[in-house]
Amino acid sequence: MELIERPASRKLPEANFTGDAWADVIYRGEQPSTTRANAVHFAPGARTAWHSHGIGQTLYIVQGIALIQFRGGKILEAHPGQVIWTPPGEEHWHGAAPDHFMTHIALWEGDDVTWLDHVTDTEYAAPRTRDL
Repeated sequence: MELIERPASRKLPEANFTGDAWADVIYRGEQPSTTRANAVHFAPGARTAWHSHGIGQTLYIVQGIALIQFRGGKILEAHPGQVIWTPPGEEHWHGAAPDHFMTHIALWEGDDVTWLDHVTDTEYAAPRTRDL
């Protein structure tokens, strides 16, 4: 058994995020494990840029209202307790609704993330659904 020291919270970079977003590392595996787990905290309206993960990503919504969109799809509104899976290579973004803070636990493997263009205000403001 080992008690793992956690690094300090860090503000996420403007190159990959719109608005204020912060991350707390929960776990970063060492070889042979490549598992990653972060608690990510988004201010209202904050969001990631479009991106994809080489092995996929799972998001567990902890609090607030999350918005998640797959390239070409509808914006999904997700609530605490819901789990969203994005398969390998699927371009997507996620963030907070414009009027609520949001925290999710992000689970993924490895550092194979491809960052793309920022989500425009028009894309962000598109209609949303609670079902895919």
